[in-house]
Amino acid sequence: MLVVHATKKLRDRVKAIPAQSSETSTTRLGDWYATAVFWRPQVCLFVNELTLLPVLLPLAPAASLAERFPVALGDVLAAHNTDAGFIAAELAEMGQLRLAKTSNRKVVGMMNEFTFLAEAHLGTGTQPDLLGLSVRLAGTPCGPLYKRHVYPDRELAALLAQ
Repeated sequence: MLVVHATKKLRDRVKAIPAQSSETSTTRLGDWYATAVFWRPQVCLFVNELTLLPVLLPLAPAASLAERFPVALGDVLAAHNTDAGFIAAELAEMGQLRLAKTSNRKVVGMMNEFTFLAEAHLGTGTQPDLLGLSVRLAGTPCGPLYKRHVYPDRELAALLAQ
């Protein structure tokens, strides 16, 4: 099961089963946070609570976001040279998606930072390469990771090495 802590603007668009307060993700990466980014076309930004790994994917159609997120995550993990066995195990655990309210202000702050940085990297008038942008954002130093590995991609590598 996957628990996604979504902002209100995303919860209003995505219909999913609400998470109970005691539910947590059964995946090794743990819970995810998500928000809608109102670019053209609209995008959904997911950020992992543990590693702060960002994943961008198109928001539309919002009804199928729960089915499309694991595919996008698999692509991002593969772009970070993650073991195929880990990716398969992680995606197999994501059979059910539950939505919850955001509760970690540090991760919400990082979602805002990633949105700002992504807009700066995008430029104007071009169709965004969401996979490339996700990988590029993973190389951003993050305040909540300063006492560990500083960058989301390095934090992911350290988690996988355990």
